Amino acid sequence: MLKRFMLAGAVALTGLALTAATAAAEEENPDDDPASVALSSKGDAAKGKRVFFKCRACHNLTGEKRPKTGPNLDNLFGRVAGTAENFPRYSKVLKEAGFVWTEEKLDQWLVGPKTFLPGNRMAFAGVAKEQDRWDLMAYLREATVAQPPAQ
Repeated sequence: MLKRFMLAGAVALTGLALTAATAAAEEENPDDDPASVALSSKGDAAKGKRVFFKCRACHNLTGEKRPKTGPNLDNLFGRVAGTAENFPRYSKVLKEAGFVWTEEKLDQWLVGPKTFLPGNRMAFAGVAKEQDRWDLMAYLREATVAQPPAQ
């Protein structure tokens, strides 16, 4: 019984920490609007689909599929980093990062995940060309829109 109580307390504290992290991230960067399309508007989604070939070995675009090595990317924009519900293998550093995925943050991440957030587990060198990153974001904007549940 005590273990169950302690676990429930830990879960509640984790939820509070995520809420606090989200609030802190929004206070830190009030201009970071998750709905911002400043970078993806410069991209070409058709070309971004080709850039995504580098990502698809580890990531799915939809939450309907089981996660691969990395989390599914559905509803990526506006989500607090390290919080996808169906992905339990986030690194500690990503779980504690506390920022919201905006196009600006994703752009910084894609330049070099290891340098952007040292200690994360993503084994990916990055996307060097700025236009490729913009194209990828344009594609992700199209491909990761939440689908309504099947009825």
